[in-house]
Amino acid sequence: MTDIHSHLLFGVDDGAKTLEESLSILSDMEREGYKNIILTPHYIKGSKYNSTKIENKKRLEILKSACKVHNININLYLGNEIYIDENIYEMLKNDEISSLNNSKYLLIEIPLSGIYDDYKDIFLFLINKGYKIILAHPERYVTFQEDFERVMELSKMGVYFQSNLDSLTGKYGEAAKKTIKKMLKRKKVAFLATDVHHKHRDYKWAEARKIALKYLTTSELDILINKNPSQLVD
Repeated sequence: MTDIHSHLLFGVDDGAKTLEESLSILSDMEREGYKNIILTPHYIKGSKYNSTKIENKKRLEILKSACKVHNININLYLGNEIYIDENIYEMLKNDEISSLNNSKYLLIEIPLSGIYDDYKDIFLFLINKGYKIILAHPERYVTFQEDFERVMELSKMGVYFQSNLDSLTGKYGEAAKKTIKKMLKRKKVAFLATDVHHKHRDYKWAEARKIALKYLTTSELDILINKNPSQLVD
């Protein structure tokens, strides 16, 4: 499997705090069956989560070397989970932030609560510049939970959706669980990812994949956890 959303680049955001924690989670994920992982630390302009692309590359090389020492056989790639900002294009050009594995795909998040109407204009601008937008965990946004038509509008614009596996197990509440099920039924999810942060959390990815099979065929699930994500690393 390939994971396109994770917070395992140690010491840069609210994810893994130490190299040791990153290695421990990566070891768990290798046993789970993951072969490729894109590291997507938060980048929020004007906040403490502002580690640049250059800084992240340095930490990535440290993590890759440590994986070899500890015989963790997972391919690691760099990206960002980019908080919505009208200057995303300039931030990309200035090497502040990373697309997913140097592709044209951008993993972007918007405010979890409340309405931020400017996101559609920003998405359209980036799409017109040749980028492909992947919206992180849409099922968690209150605005989509309350109005599913907003999901459909973005889908028509060409936005892709990455949902969190643990949304299916109820980790983020009943509203998120209901919304991801609706998205799966309507074939609106392009990627299922972990959004893994910390070692101590109780992740139930295997259980989540079983739940997903209530709404998807085995081949459809494989597209969301293997085929589509793999295109970003091949």
